[in-house]
Amino acid sequence: MAVKIRLKRMGNKKRPSYRVVVADSRSPRDGRNIDEIGYFDPLSDPVKLEINHEKAIKWLKDGAQPTDRAKLLLKKSGVYDEL
Repeated sequence: MAVKIRLKRMGNKKRPSYRVVVADSRSPRDGRNIDEIGYFDPLSDPVKLEINHEKAIKWLKDGAQPTDRAKLLLKKSGVYDEL
């Protein structure tokens, strides 16, 4: 099973917020996920980004592949500095 770290869209119409989740690569964007490791709210001022570093590092070491946007958020939160 290929596992990805990606964003799951939440929130209302024209007011998105996202959860950073670990999911099977074959499941739909807003479908079932394996684990939730954080959240991202791009419209708040300042931008809210919260990631559980222990869970993220565990999943990255187990072979989960982040998408481009998730990788950028993981770098901003400092997860790659701890690897």
